Amino acid sequence: MTDFITNDTVKTRYWHTLEDGRVQCDLCPRFCKMHKDQRGLCFVRQNLDDQIVMTSYGRSSGFAIDPIEKKPLNHFLPGTSVFSFGTAGCNLACKFCQNWDISKSREMDTLMSKASPDAIAQAARDNGCDSVAYTYNDPVVFHEYAIDTAKACRSLGIKSVAVSAGYVCEQPRAEFYQWMDAANIDLKAFTERFYHEITGGHLDPVLETLKYIKHETSVWLELTTLIIPGENDSEAELEAMTQWVVENLGPDVPMHFTAFHPDWKMQDKPPTPLASLLQARQIALKNGVRYAYVGNVHDKPAESTYCHSCKKLLIGRDWYELSEWNLDASGNCRFCGERCAGVFHPKPGNWGAKRRAVIMK
Repeated sequence: MTDFITNDTVKTRYWHTLEDGRVQCDLCPRFCKMHKDQRGLCFVRQNLDDQIVMTSYGRSSGFAIDPIEKKPLNHFLPGTSVFSFGTAGCNLACKFCQNWDISKSREMDTLMSKASPDAIAQAARDNGCDSVAYTYNDPVVFHEYAIDTAKACRSLGIKSVAVSAGYVCEQPRAEFYQWMDAANIDLKAFTERFYHEITGGHLDPVLETLKYIKHETSVWLELTTLIIPGENDSEAELEAMTQWVVENLGPDVPMHFTAFHPDWKMQDKPPTPLASLLQARQIALKNGVRYAYVGNVHDKPAESTYCHSCKKLLIGRDWYELSEWNLDASGNCRFCGERCAGVFHPKPGNWGAKRRAVIMK
């Protein structure tokens, strides 16, 4: 049970006291060391009375119903709607952050919406959503709120989807993912230089999270890489990344290569050319990734799903709209019978590209 201090401040478990009197947060590999009343980089975890507390429990930056493909998840209940919410703060410092007004917010006024875990689960069911997504900012920093919400969702038959950078320590990671049903993890690049200089983090903990999710849980996993011109788009890096994915995660983990748009502290970079995304996709396919996609652009052939055996079109997509559907009720190719990796209903959903804001009462 979550141990409340106030309505929106709760005790946490992953921390310890240092010899100099500071308290170290052990939730993520940043290991913030805080004096009395000091906050960590994420801003929502604080040393209060010589313990680490979370200060944003039950408070959100907003609620909305999205297409599941927006997370992006192409092989998890395609066409269905997902009830999405986030809080504020982040444990990375990505210079290119495209949700910086939420993830980098130090203004608690950002968290104007309030909802209990039970209220979120009920709202998802009332709105016909198959799942709830912990998104907009990284659920690592609202660990306790996300887990309580996932528990409430599971009791109502609602799935839970984590949209995360995967920058989390071993013990909290295990606790968190036992309550998740699917995850899209940002594999932001494949060099330590990029992670250190541009995100303020490190690559290896993310790779460990990916291997853990794939091999130690039943969570459906997909990956996203935002391709930034001149930073992580070299052929050599994409070769190394995609080869690592196939060798360590297997060929069935879908990869999404998405277009960068200038934002936050990287407004000097140009938008990603479509050609760069298509090149990344082709490198992935060449190296054995069975399902590779482009995102943040309109290119139906590169957004659609194909049978890895007979190469015929299985799921047609244009942005978040589904068109062709050539899977049988068991998720097999109608042409050759080969299984398409993923989690599928017997029929696709029909939510489409709609986005609808939700006001919680």
